[in-house]
Amino acid sequence: MVIMHRVSENDVIPIVLGIEKGIMPYRNVLCRIEEWNFITGSVKYGEGLNEYPLWNEVPFFKWQEKIVLRNCGIIVPDDIEEYVAVGGFFPLYKALHKMGDSSVIEEVKNSSLRGRGGAGFPTGVKWEMMAKAKSDVKYVICNADEGDPGAFMNRNEIESDPFMLIEGMTIGAYAMGASKGVVYIRAEYPLAVQRLKNAIDQAKKRGLLGKDIMNSGFSFDIDIVEGAGAFVCGEETALIHSIEGKSGRPTPRPPYPAEKGLFGKPTNINNVETWCNIPVILHKGAKWFKGTGTEKSPGTKVFSLVGKVKNTGLVELPLGSTLETIVFKIGEGTGTQKRVKAVQTGGPSGGCIPMEYLSTPVDYESLNSLGTIMGSGGMVVMDEDNCMVDVARYFTEFSNGESCGKCTPCREGLAQILHILNRITNGEGKPEDIDLLIKLGNSIKSTALCGLGQTAPNPVLTTIRYFRDEYDHHIIEKKCEPGICSALFTALCINSCPMHMNIPRYLQLLKENKLDDSFESTLRDNPLPSTIGRICHFHCQMKCLRETVDAPVSQGDMHRYIADTAFEQGIDKKVYDKLIKEKLPPTYKKIAIVGGGPAGLTAAFYLVRLGHDVTVFESDPSAGGILRWGIPKYRLPLDVLDREIQFIEDLGVNFRYNTTVGKDVSMEELERDYNKVIIAIGAHKDVMLNVKGNHLKGVISGMDFLKDVALDKKPDIGNNVVIIGAGNVAIDAARTAQRFGADVTVVYRRVKADMPANKDEIKEAEIEGVNFVFLSNPREILADVNDRVRGIEVDKMACGDIDLSNRRKPVPTGESFILGCDTVIMAVGEEVEAPFLKEYGIKTLSNGNVYADHFSFQTNHPKVYAIGDAVTGPATAAEAMGLAKKAVEVIDYKLMNKRRFHKLFRHFDYSDDVPLKPEGGNRHYAIKRPLEERQGNFKEINLGYSKEQAYAEASRCLRCDVRVTVNSEEE
Repeated sequence: MVIMHRVSENDVIPIVLGIEKGIMPYRNVLCRIEEWNFITGSVKYGEGLNEYPLWNEVPFFKWQEKIVLRNCGIIVPDDIEEYVAVGGFFPLYKALHKMGDSSVIEEVKNSSLRGRGGAGFPTGVKWEMMAKAKSDVKYVICNADEGDPGAFMNRNEIESDPFMLIEGMTIGAYAMGASKGVVYIRAEYPLAVQRLKNAIDQAKKRGLLGKDIMNSGFSFDIDIVEGAGAFVCGEETALIHSIEGKSGRPTPRPPYPAEKGLFGKPTNINNVETWCNIPVILHKGAKWFKGTGTEKSPGTKVFSLVGKVKNTGLVELPLGSTLETIVFKIGEGTGTQKRVKAVQTGGPSGGCIPMEYLSTPVDYESLNSLGTIMGSGGMVVMDEDNCMVDVARYFTEFSNGESCGKCTPCREGLAQILHILNRITNGEGKPEDIDLLIKLGNSIKSTALCGLGQTAPNPVLTTIRYFRDEYDHHIIEKKCEPGICSALFTALCINSCPMHMNIPRYLQLLKENKLDDSFESTLRDNPLPSTIGRICHFHCQMKCLRETVDAPVSQGDMHRYIADTAFEQGIDKKVYDKLIKEKLPPTYKKIAIVGGGPAGLTAAFYLVRLGHDVTVFESDPSAGGILRWGIPKYRLPLDVLDREIQFIEDLGVNFRYNTTVGKDVSMEELERDYNKVIIAIGAHKDVMLNVKGNHLKGVISGMDFLKDVALDKKPDIGNNVVIIGAGNVAIDAARTAQRFGADVTVVYRRVKADMPANKDEIKEAEIEGVNFVFLSNPREILADVNDRVRGIEVDKMACGDIDLSNRRKPVPTGESFILGCDTVIMAVGEEVEAPFLKEYGIKTLSNGNVYADHFSFQTNHPKVYAIGDAVTGPATAAEAMGLAKKAVEVIDYKLMNKRRFHKLFRHFDYSDDVPLKPEGGNRHYAIKRPLEERQGNFKEINLGYSKEQAYAEASRCLRCDVRVTVNSEEE
């Protein structure tokens, strides 16, 4: 027999695997076959075609190892000659003419191949059971009923290499003594069905299927049955019933299909990927196959990588590879600024694995230990925008809908779990629901009839296990942090704002020319509207739906405009007086707040309005914390901050300045003299980089530098300054040093896109002339003869693979350079420093943060609470203030034994009319002070909105807080 390969010598054929690394049987280039004898197995090759190197430089392919997908994209899938050209059907010939049935089974057993359908049962053992069964007819079945949402492994394997499946099934049928084969495939895969039918026809014509295959005396044929897409038919007995024309429902085992299966005859079932491994094992041998993967889980596994990941698609890599390799090295992370939150493996019946377990090897035992499964290979990546309660609800809804209803645990149990999850996502959850979900889940797992029911609770059980706090948020706070469960919030911007400011309300009130109400609305939600409007990171903008039209609404600039204008027009005094008169009657409860930063000021603002006697202990001469000492005046003029702090003082809050707790007053005294003590200290201590020379004169911390400038101390920094870091402190220090006439260079070990600082501040720093040196890591700070800084040696870095921070890891290049400088300012991070807390016995974490309950904010001392940076570490001012608001509600309830916090707010009248088309035009940007007016001074740069800009920007709000209920009868 002579077969001429259709590809010409000039065509480019990329080779995925060579003989040393993969399964190309005779050469590491694709060759023209001139002669091929099935009987002897001899092949005469012609001249080799062009050889192309592996795609080792492409991240998506670099970490993969192709065995099952060895021919994918390399050969024409519906041409049997192409398959033969890469060694196809030689393993079948070897089995039929050189090995014998028992030797084939022994080779498969020795390979330790495990079923790739999910359970991971040893394939060789399964085959041996089938071979021992006595019957006139035996069947082998390929389970290609791929029902996992987002999974497409089987479809691709059949579409790209159908002959591989046929050969694997034929070898298995020969080994087990089967004469008939069935491929049970989803009807939703029309191309796969078409190519498989065509491949079967071609194999029959070539004598590779049907009677007397390869003159061996062995006969075997394959039929195709198209399933209706029932997920439960992935279970063996349900699949068999479906093929028989019955309802696809499982039956108890034993008897197992190997004894009594299709039409009552012995039957073996493997999935597509398992069959596709067989030709490789026979060609290369069991020992070679076991050289890939782990001892208990050899070989490779194909996964469908989907979800919130940059590179999606099918990936094949050795079992035992880590989730980190799949998600970050192959998938390259989310591809956005958002971080990976979890990975679900195993399809709807799989579990959700959090970030901290992504170093886990992907094998059957390791995944089971985490509460999840391998499944058929579905892998869904989720980021911080995914709500894990909703994820559990979604997959439970899928499994419940796909349940056949035969057994009570699955039918009734999943329905009850779904009912509870729906209540939780609708804001009707109860604390006892968690324990009930766990009991239900474990009960269903142990009593359900088939694998569907036995694994269906996994998404619920793992999300409770690893993301319990999200369930608690939904149940206790009635809040969905990612903004998915819409019943728990009115608008995404409100939900994402740490202080839950009613943004659509104050925008609409301004739009209706109700400036006094608009200002009052912002003030009730935020005691520092002018201040925060200038420096907030604007969490609200990250979720603004207007971005789907053009750009998010500038909510921060808007409430800054409202507050500033209210002050200019004298409206603020009227509103202030109103809030003072509204104070609730005295409770005679005394509360001490340690720290006068944004968290402490917010707690004081609300607690004093609730009628409590509040004293703030501040170690500095003025209140404000990071707002006063860490934010330069060109961003936040002190008169603005002082004005808003003065109002808090006017409300009746007592401030004791220059008073350090642990020195001037003890914690014992505070606990003795006050009903409650709130720790609201900030994270003000700079983390000093551990490099040689960090003790030299001229090495200072970023926070100390900013504070000295805020205290009007002129710094001695020389003419050249190097800033190490890339956060907001680093950028603020750089722009501040530049205002003292220094030539400033910011050194950062990653690329610009990875800088955590506010992007607008980075842009302004560039405009003002600050230099940036990226991919550079300090090696040593150099000294002159007087032990003063004269320069810094910096290692050149290169971008490596994506790491767990969702950024490319900086790796050394071996090169370095020197930057001459007079001062080095360290700004690589901040931490909490409060030794008096440890001395008093307050429990702290390894990073120095105070340990407090996430919802009550109570520390291990019943009278002591902690809020803000003291609990979270460095965070935004808005985040610190948001925690303070939550804590006030809890503390007031503890003191008064009744809920009163809601009394500090009121209803406002405004229109809920929603325009048919988006108004306001493109986003409006605040007026900025010209560059020439900024040099050498600290005049405010952002001058805010004009009246026309503000009203136009307010009109851009899409009013997604307005919910319309449609009456079906009227409709």
